[in-house]
Amino acid sequence: MKFTINRTIFTQQINNVQRAIPSKTTINILYGIKLAVSEQGITLIGSDADISIESFIATSDDIAKLNIEKTGEIVLPARLLSEIVKKLPTDEVEIDVDERFTATITSGNAEFQIIGINGNEYPRLPEIDIENQIVLPTLTFKKMINQTIFAASNQESRPVLTGIHLVLGENFLTAVATDSHRLSQRQIPLQLEKEQTCFEAITIPKKTMSELAKIVPDESELTMSVANQQIIFHFDQITIYSRLLEGNYPATDRLIPTTTETELVVNASDFLQAIDRASLLSHEGKNNIVHLEIDNNKVELSVKGNEIGNVAEEINYESADGEALKISFNPDYMKDALRSFGDILVKIQFNSPVRPMLLSSLEKNESAHNELIQLLTPVRTH
Repeated sequence: MKFTINRTIFTQQINNVQRAIPSKTTINILYGIKLAVSEQGITLIGSDADISIESFIATSDDIAKLNIEKTGEIVLPARLLSEIVKKLPTDEVEIDVDERFTATITSGNAEFQIIGINGNEYPRLPEIDIENQIVLPTLTFKKMINQTIFAASNQESRPVLTGIHLVLGENFLTAVATDSHRLSQRQIPLQLEKEQTCFEAITIPKKTMSELAKIVPDESELTMSVANQQIIFHFDQITIYSRLLEGNYPATDRLIPTTTETELVVNASDFLQAIDRASLLSHEGKNNIVHLEIDNNKVELSVKGNEIGNVAEEINYESADGEALKISFNPDYMKDALRSFGDILVKIQFNSPVRPMLLSSLEKNESAHNELIQLLTPVRTH
């Protein structure tokens, strides 16, 4: 195979598919990027067997300046290919592959030779069923990912909790993530046709969602489809394939409290900064705990009984209603939860020092099914 291409465009697409390349694998061919050259263009594929990213550069793309002389397929070492192309001296790159799968990469006066692998040995990607695609609101969907992904578990002992759980409702989508200590849930409205029910509930690995949020541009049209235990996202000329996590996701709806004994309204950003200050000392202790006390028109954050020292700070608040309360929590979990809201007023609802606290926006959204909530389990200190 033989082609020439614009170096900048080639580098961008190598970087996109390289996100799926594993750092460690027992399948050596997955350390490489597959290049499949047809008369229509070049397909680049990177995969770690769980997530695969495919990018297509068309000959009709004027910016890519793609000229194909000979078609074919090869797998080249991903890291090495990326570094070589990135550092080539001119904007034009030529790749010429011989019958022994040795690739000669030429640009200006620079010439590299890399030994590749026959592209036919690379694992096949699943077929896409385009009939049941859902068009997603790209910017809102990315925000949904970022507002929930941090609550997904890192513990492989319960694999289903290491992903984001999506539930498709009637004209809305719910995303839930939990590690059993905290829970994040965001709903977004969707415009769906009646027959568009490609799934009821699925759980997607958080690596897939993280990479998607990083590479899909805000203005792109993003589609999603599900087939054969695979989730498939498509935008521009890029397709992301991922396996779905198996297992029954816990029924999280029953965890969300419906009653409130105490309610505190604070600015999320200001409260976050105060907790950040308190955590300077809590991180030095054995338990990493911050105490919150609401009593007699006073709200105080503190870290006490620490071998390094103590801290106490009276908190500015909008309102504090209900029963007096003393509660303890992990400050890092609380910071993640507050950060997801941005610089707005949030209400924190409590039932007791041992029951989960519920965080939500004070101002209700005008459109239905467009709410973010965070649930945080307190730390028992007695």
